[in-house]
Amino acid sequence: MNPFKSSLYWRLLVWFCVVNLLVLVLGGFLTRRFIEYTTAVEIDWSALAQSADAAYEQGGVAGLGDWSIRQRHDGVQATLYQDGQPLHPIRLPPSIMQSLPAMLAADRDVVLRPWRGGGVYVAVQPVTGADGHLRQLVAVSRSHTRLRPQTREKILLGVQLLLSLLFIGLVGWRVARSVAKPVQALRDATRRMTAGELSARVNHPGGGRRDELAQLAGDFDAMAERIEALVTHDRRVLQDLSHELRSPLARLHLILDLAQRSDAPTEAGRYFLQAEHEIVRLDRMAGEMLALSRLEGGLPGMEREWVDLPELVRECIHRAELEADARHLRLRLATDAPAAVSGSAMLLERALDNLLANAIKFSPEGGDVELGVHPQAGHVVLSVRDHGPGVPDDELASLFRPFFRGSNAARADGHGLGLAIVQRVAKVHGGHVMAANAAGGGLEVRLELPMASADGEA
Repeated sequence: MNPFKSSLYWRLLVWFCVVNLLVLVLGGFLTRRFIEYTTAVEIDWSALAQSADAAYEQGGVAGLGDWSIRQRHDGVQATLYQDGQPLHPIRLPPSIMQSLPAMLAADRDVVLRPWRGGGVYVAVQPVTGADGHLRQLVAVSRSHTRLRPQTREKILLGVQLLLSLLFIGLVGWRVARSVAKPVQALRDATRRMTAGELSARVNHPGGGRRDELAQLAGDFDAMAERIEALVTHDRRVLQDLSHELRSPLARLHLILDLAQRSDAPTEAGRYFLQAEHEIVRLDRMAGEMLALSRLEGGLPGMEREWVDLPELVRECIHRAELEADARHLRLRLATDAPAAVSGSAMLLERALDNLLANAIKFSPEGGDVELGVHPQAGHVVLSVRDHGPGVPDDELASLFRPFFRGSNAARADGHGLGLAIVQRVAKVHGGHVMAANAAGGGLEVRLELPMASADGEA
C-alpha cells in the first residue's frame, strides 16, 4: 500500500508539522520572556559608556575595537560616536540607522525599544572623556540584560526541548488514543467471537472517520456477519438434516428388523429391496442437502463460462425422457432465439433437472410438460409448466423454502429441497425464480437469468 495515499499517514504528518510550528513560535517567545523576566543582571548603560570611553582613551580606536568585541560576546553591539561619526564600525538595522542622527542630536540619555515585536533595545548614552570631549555610546542588545549569545541559545534550546516534550506528549496521547480506541474495539469484538458470541461487532468506532482503522473495523464487521451467517446456516442445515433423517432411518431400521425375522428368503429379499430403496432416498437427500448448503454458504467455487441455455435444456430433457415415458408424458420445448448465460453449466443443469423432476412428479399420466427459453430485455427466461394440481395461493411464497412440502405434495416422493436448490442457483447467477399457478391448471416456474454478452460476461 502506498503510504502517501494513507489518511492515517497524512493525519500524523499534519500533527507533526503543527507541533513543530508551535515549538518554534512559542519557544522563541517564551525564551525572550524567560530571559527578560528571570535574569537579574540588567545592563548599566551609563557604566557601559564609561567603560567604552576608558578603553578608547587608553588604547585609541584599536582599544575601542577590542572592547566592542568583548561586549559582542555578551550579546551587546556597542561603539562610541563623536561629532556624529562612529569611532569604531558597528552594524545596525536600517531602521535604527535612519533614526540614529536624531537620537544623537538630542544629546541626552536614550533607551528605547523601537521594534516591539522584535525584542531589540537601543541605547544612546552621552559621556565626557578626560580630555574634555563629548562622546556618545550607541549600543544595541536583544534584551535589557547582559547575556552571552551562547547562553541565550542554550536557554532557547532548553525551552524548545521542554515544549517539544510537552506537545509531543499531548499530541502522542491524542493520536495513540484515536488509534487505540478502534484497536481495543477490534480486540474486544475478536475475544467475544472467540468465546462464541458470533453477533459481536465493532460498529465503526471513531464517529464518521474513514481512515484505515475505520475501514478495518468495517471489514471486520463484514467478516463477522459473514461468519455468523455461515455458522447459523450450517447449524440450521444440520438441524434440518437430522430432523429429516429420522423418518427414513427409522423405516430402514424397521425394514432390516423385519428382514431379519423373515423365515422365507423371498420375503427377506423383498425387505432388502425396500431397504435399498430407502438407502437410495437417504443418499439423494444427503446430496441435495450438501448442494443446498454449498449454495447458501456461497461456496460453490463456481467458474463462469458461456452456456448455451437452449442446448442445456435439450440435454436435460433427453435425460428425463425415460422417466417421462414411464408416465406417458410429453416434454415440449419452445425457444425462438439463441440465448446464452454466463455461469456454471453444472449448477444450471442441476437446477433444470430439479425443475423437470418436479414437473414430471406432479403431472397427470398422459399429460404435457411445457418448457420455454425466451430472451427478454437483457435476460433469459426459462419456464417449466406442468398440468398437475398446482399449489394453493397461500403456499406459493413458501415454495422455495428448504424442506417445505405443500399440501398437494403430501403423498409425493421428495424432501422439499429441489426448488430451494433452484432458488440458490438463480441467486449465485444474479437472477431470480418465481412460481405461479398457470391459467387452466398446473404450476409454472420461471427462472430469469442475465443474458451473457458476446465475450461471455453477464
